[in-house]
Amino acid sequence: MSTQVKITDTTLRDAHQSLWATRMRTEDMLPIVGKLDEAGYHSMEVWGGATFDVCMRYLKEDPWERLRLLNKYIRKTPLQMLLRAQNVVGYKHYPDDVVRKFVEKAAENGIDIFRIFDALNDVRNMKTALEAVKESGAHAQATVVYTVSPVHTIDHYVETATTLENMGADSICIKDMAGLLKPYRAYELVTAFKEALDIPIQVHSHYIGGLAISTYLKAIEAGADVVDTATASLAFGSSQPPVETVTAILSDTEYDTKLELEHLFDIDRYFEQVRRNRGFERGVTRITDMQTFSHQVPGGMISNLVSQLEQQDSLDRIHDVLKEIPKVRKELGYPPLVTPTSQIVGTQAVFNVLLGERYKVIPDEVKSYIKGYYGKPPAEIDPKIREKAVGDEKIITCRPADLLDPMLDDIKDEVEHYVEKEEDYISYALFPQVGLKFLKERKQEKDIFGENEEGVVKEEEEMNFKEIKELVEILNETDISEINLEGDGTKVNIKKGGVIAKEVTKSVENTEVQPQVQSTSKNVEQQEAKGVQEEVTETVAGGEKIEAPMVGTFYRAPSPDADPFVEVGDIVEEGDTLCIIEAMKLMNEIEVEYKAKIIDILVDDAEPIEYGQPLFVVEKL
Repeated sequence: MSTQVKITDTTLRDAHQSLWATRMRTEDMLPIVGKLDEAGYHSMEVWGGATFDVCMRYLKEDPWERLRLLNKYIRKTPLQMLLRAQNVVGYKHYPDDVVRKFVEKAAENGIDIFRIFDALNDVRNMKTALEAVKESGAHAQATVVYTVSPVHTIDHYVETATTLENMGADSICIKDMAGLLKPYRAYELVTAFKEALDIPIQVHSHYIGGLAISTYLKAIEAGADVVDTATASLAFGSSQPPVETVTAILSDTEYDTKLELEHLFDIDRYFEQVRRNRGFERGVTRITDMQTFSHQVPGGMISNLVSQLEQQDSLDRIHDVLKEIPKVRKELGYPPLVTPTSQIVGTQAVFNVLLGERYKVIPDEVKSYIKGYYGKPPAEIDPKIREKAVGDEKIITCRPADLLDPMLDDIKDEVEHYVEKEEDYISYALFPQVGLKFLKERKQEKDIFGENEEGVVKEEEEMNFKEIKELVEILNETDISEINLEGDGTKVNIKKGGVIAKEVTKSVENTEVQPQVQSTSKNVEQQEAKGVQEEVTETVAGGEKIEAPMVGTFYRAPSPDADPFVEVGDIVEEGDTLCIIEAMKLMNEIEVEYKAKIIDILVDDAEPIEYGQPLFVVEKL
């Protein structure tokens, strides 16, 4: 029997998620995918995890289009994605209809292997995803999330893996997201899996503490069939071990990967150039990274913590937060620190440290976790913390998704004006704020510039969409009422508030656009501005401010009367959602504590906000 070890390449997903904040663009991928496809990998992890969210939020790319393009040019190697089970690619549980439709469309667009995990190893949360993958005809790889705690024993992992095999898993992945799996522990764990299971075993680890290569070797000796690596320029640090090193170690042994080093070096040279061009750092393992053995914080989570603390000018408290995280984790029943539980624990730890009082503020997501809406915690939650967070509220014991109504049919009216394909409804369902913003901007861009026969936005116009958006922002900050952009072949009229009209008069090449500015009467404008300011001042004086309970990004939320957003003049009831604040990837709903009328909204949609910053002015009713 062959003992050749197979390799999954993570360069196009987890590697740049771990090192480059998921900022690799599709245009960086396409020139090299042909060589990657020829390398001889078992699979290529190219999608899922945070890539879906970041594509829309930061890169202004359609994640579905990325997948279609990769599938078009990668013809030999199976494409793999990371699926967060009932969380799909988001940070909360979604109804079963969303999970099933997402899997169906992902498989249709090119995913061959779905790696499915649940942050709590609650197999109930993996049921629908596993069923959907099996129905799609794709390979269902179920995952056991590895962590260290008094309740996470070898027996626990074997029981979880055996249950997943019985549920239909085609293979099992041991997911070591924080680099905590030690070599001899890996040997023991894989040996136990091989004795109990009849399906292949894959091992996924991060290099953050420097153990991963040794861990892989012992796992391979115990019978692991596949391990995950990345190309050298995106390896090390909080990423995976380098494929070149693993290939060299195993060459001329019974475990030989059969990969060619020279071919791998050619691939890495390309990514090294991309790294330099984009200004990203190499993965480096520092002594501070090795502290993961005590705080168990994955590399990606540390980067989020740093970002949160920098926004509050409190980066000097990072070590206090890292000390606090294990305490919070224990009190919350030892959840593995992987999305979304890593964000839940991390956000609470940040509040505990910065507010100077533990659990003075408890985010809604922490309360939801305590009430069972993420699944069953591995161990009992500290009764004192549960009492402080949720009092005598009921703790659910069912599969959380059983409480969720189907949603895809209900949301179609909300975005049908902006969708181009069925997948767009899924994008909106998963990320309402980010998805809607992305779909609107895509449509606005195409309305301005039109499309060619292949549905791609034309680029021959002289002023691009980004420049027009910048002009709209400038316009809204001045006393200028509109700007006319006129060339030999195109006229674009931009009015205050972002109203844009475009007229193509004739088709010409090399047209220079000359802006023509039109202003309203400055005196009238000043009088209007003065009147508005006086009205706002009186409003603030007579109302109550609702302040941000955390640092994050402000998103306006759906209003009680089913309008897209809460608007000035709306009446909100006690418990209604006023807005959503995103912090560390979690969408925290901010609820009003009393019936009120919205007098003013003080921040813009998708605007970064600080702790204590006024968000709304309301009048109590």
